[in-house]
Amino acid sequence: MRKPSSRSCARLWIAFLIVSAIVDVRVLVAGSGSGSDSRCERWRNEVDARAGSSQKGHLTVAAAEDLIDESGLPGQEPLPSGVGSFRQFSGYVVTDVAAGRALFYYFVEAQSKAISKPLTLWLNGGPGCSSVGNGAFEELGPFRPNGTARGLRFNRHSWNAVSNLLFLESPAGVGFSYSNTSSDLKTNDAKTAKDSLMFLLGWFEKFPQYKCNKLFLAGESYAGHYIPQLASLLFDYNNKHGSRFFNLEGITVGNPLLDLGVDTYATYSYLWSHGVVSDETFNGVTNDCNFADYTETSTGHNESKSCNNLLNTANTEVGNFINFYNVEIDVCYSSIAQQELRLNQRVHNFSLGVDVCLDSEVEFYFNLPEVQKALHANTTRLDYSWALCSSHKSLNYSYADQTIEMKPYLANILNHGVRLWIYSLPQA
Repeated sequence: MRKPSSRSCARLWIAFLIVSAIVDVRVLVAGSGSGSDSRCERWRNEVDARAGSSQKGHLTVAAAEDLIDESGLPGQEPLPSGVGSFRQFSGYVVTDVAAGRALFYYFVEAQSKAISKPLTLWLNGGPGCSSVGNGAFEELGPFRPNGTARGLRFNRHSWNAVSNLLFLESPAGVGFSYSNTSSDLKTNDAKTAKDSLMFLLGWFEKFPQYKCNKLFLAGESYAGHYIPQLASLLFDYNNKHGSRFFNLEGITVGNPLLDLGVDTYATYSYLWSHGVVSDETFNGVTNDCNFADYTETSTGHNESKSCNNLLNTANTEVGNFINFYNVEIDVCYSSIAQQELRLNQRVHNFSLGVDVCLDSEVEFYFNLPEVQKALHANTTRLDYSWALCSSHKSLNYSYADQTIEMKPYLANILNHGVRLWIYSLPQA
């Protein structure tokens, strides 16, 4: 029934750095590299021993099978002058043989001296949204759609300038990741974290030369749940096996979901501060909603009828023509964009220099047969199209897990001496 106090909000963020500005998180990994102990040389020698004579240096047979052709992905433009060449890989790691469960990944090497650069695992949120589509091809990867959805342009802000980048579609049912056991598609935070652990163990079997490299976990939104819980399992694995198998160096999450009530109220506060929600509605939300005990289920919220009515009013005021993640730019008229893409035309929907139809372009591109072939993706011929965020048909995620308390997991990260960077952007 009241607005969260400034004291409670302060406690939420204590010991964490929050940056309310445009942040280039590349600085977190810049200067970090790989370990230098004897294990590293042993693992790299193991790669050489396992690689066939026809394979290109420092690749296991399994990794070579996932290597994307050196000419690049379909429609990929040549790299600009001065940018070092780098290899791309994509494919599957089986996380449960009996269930027939496999997770899809996209891996891109650093632009120079990849073997000595850190490894960053990136996870998008949702839950149920693709880290490959969103993270790799809209945000921090080396390529983005060029406006036609049949070609890719270089992203000069790519994080692979300083780090090797690994993008994972998780859990099964997201993107190209799948399971042959239908019950796997009903999942939750604990199962997702365990499967991500199994993925990393399997991925390092393909790429053992990176076992010693410093590992960073990074992500956004619901990755505020994914990453802290995955980190906890990595710590447990290291403790159980008496080694530092996972050389976890740092963690960063942007605009993360850490406290559902605080985040929900902050969303409406943000919209009100930008004139999208009226004073009357926002004052009502502040007075009638008790976000200190806020939960969300498949059937609605646990709030009073008056609170839910006010939230519905606020959503109506926002409408369909406001970009929910950046109210200062236009929305994409997806039906028009899809028509332009089908006609092989360039999408003309830019706002303040931002291509607001990237989602439509990425979805079109990833459903092209030649793109899926180049990515070694959709090998089981899924009965649904690839989507940036999964539908209920392909994924049934636990709503209740949104209320899991994240502060103990964050404290655990700090207690293990791992650097933690939490940042929030004003238009995201």
